[in-house]
Amino acid sequence: MVSIYILTWLGVMAAQAAPGPNLAAVASVGLAQGRRPALFVVTGVASGMLVWSLATALGLGALIQAFPSSLLLLKLLGGGYLLYLAIKAARATLRAGASSAFMPEARTFSDGEAWRRGFWVLLTNPKAALMWTAVAAFLFGKGLSGLQVFAFGPLGALSGLAIYGGYAWLFSTGVAVRGYARAGRWFEGVFAASFGVMGASLVWSGLREAQR
Repeated sequence: MVSIYILTWLGVMAAQAAPGPNLAAVASVGLAQGRRPALFVVTGVASGMLVWSLATALGLGALIQAFPSSLLLLKLLGGGYLLYLAIKAARATLRAGASSAFMPEARTFSDGEAWRRGFWVLLTNPKAALMWTAVAAFLFGKGLSGLQVFAFGPLGALSGLAIYGGYAWLFSTGVAVRGYARAGRWFEGVFAASFGVMGASLVWSGLREAQR
């Protein structure tokens, strides 16, 4: 079981380190409000990971295996959402003043509001849904019980704390703030490209499955 956990954890960490709505939430708060609110966003994200691990342990993986069309729908919806975020970021790159998912957060958050921001971003993040669905399918496929699948959740939460905590520190430094002020449009362009590739790949994968 340990080797299965390690292999799965490596995949989870790779997914967490990649650009996504979780990173956007942490970066937007860190840029505007500093390290403490950004770290509370991170704790909210980690808490949401525990909820996803519980959901998978209660049978999400088994549901996807029993009804493959639900995974197809999730891919199409998740890919469409990522493409929507990519378009918003691209608009901000091409036109000053456009609304963007990655602009510094204007509204000041209390600690509780920052935690809830991270928590709900994670729960409504299609990338997280796809990741935990894949984790569940893999762990259940290896013969693990529901309790063992749930026990993997804290590992994912710990790596989330470490990875997104590092992002919170980075985006709350003066260097990051000044760098964003000087090259914000380039920053938006990088995120637009990343989300565009991720979203397009999910939609393409879903369409190919639909044609089979």
